[in-house]
Amino acid sequence: MKGTFLFTKYSIPHMKGRGGSIIITNSINGNRIFSNIGMSAYSISNARQVAFMKMAALELARYKIRVNAVCPDAIETNIEQNTNRTEELEKVQIPVEFPEGDQPLAAGPGKPEQVADLVLFLASDDSNHISGTDIYIDGTESLPRG
Repeated sequence: MKGTFLFTKYSIPHMKGRGGSIIITNSINGNRIFSNIGMSAYSISNARQVAFMKMAALELARYKIRVNAVCPDAIETNIEQNTNRTEELEKVQIPVEFPEGDQPLAAGPGKPEQVADLVLFLASDDSNHISGTDIYIDGTESLPRG
């Protein structure tokens, strides 16, 4: 959160005269999904970023500065190699099963290039009427299923 706030704060003077786009990288955790046990601190940070994004979008609109958040999940990265799951966490974990797989839109996780394409769009003038929006890029993974 501190990095997001400081980046935004120090970007404003450079963008005030000409407008632009601030894109906050977030996640579906903490603002759309609340089932990943042991991720409370991470989820709280993400929820704060989305709330900050919405306030910043309102405050900066008069300067033609757009502020949005990109919220991916299940993207082909090496995040699992950098995640240390403890034995204590495994004991309390609640399994979540989706009847049609985790990403119904695609046959698996998204690609980093898909997230990059979204960021490029939000940075471009083609998105000049989009601000204050959290955009989920997760192949419908975070939508509830009946």
